Amino acid sequence: MIKENLGAQGKHYFSFVFCLFIFIGLLNVLGLFPYVFTPTTHIIITFGLSFSIVLGVTILGVLKFKIDFMSMFMPGGVLLMLAPFLVIIETISYVTRAISLGLRLAANISAGHLLFAIFSGFVFDMLTNGLRILSIFPVLVMIFITILEMAVAVIQAYVFCLLTTIYLGDTIALH
Repeated sequence: MIKENLGAQGKHYFSFVFCLFIFIGLLNVLGLFPYVFTPTTHIIITFGLSFSIVLGVTILGVLKFKIDFMSMFMPGGVLLMLAPFLVIIETISYVTRAISLGLRLAANISAGHLLFAIFSGFVFDMLTNGLRILSIFPVLVMIFITILEMAVAVIQAYVFCLLTTIYLGDTIALH
């Protein structure tokens, strides 16, 4: 993932992205255990992560390219009279990176955990009311949902890190 998105210069960021993947992946998977708090379901945690990543990428870009980093906000080959509008649009687009990065992680993990909680409550009610034979199918569905949630937890960590490397790509080479 690092080599494909950042090239040979991206090896400096491998340890950061790898640690970020392990951190988010473990938080997501640990949240599947009963009575364990899942920090990535809270939007303030994911926004904190995403805003710090986008802020770090911006600082690295400014340190590397100085004033040329601002060329990201003005696409080349555009009429000069469209420049003010495009700069505003590109600036909004750049800021919404942090919002979408954090919101995507929190929403996907929350949705999965909510589905898991609702369905497990349904299965528990069936088992406690003596419907043991009828509850075989919902228990099998719960096993499937558990496996699916583990996969979603790892996939969401991967997507978060993939987008982080794409944003780091702006730091290494301006587009």
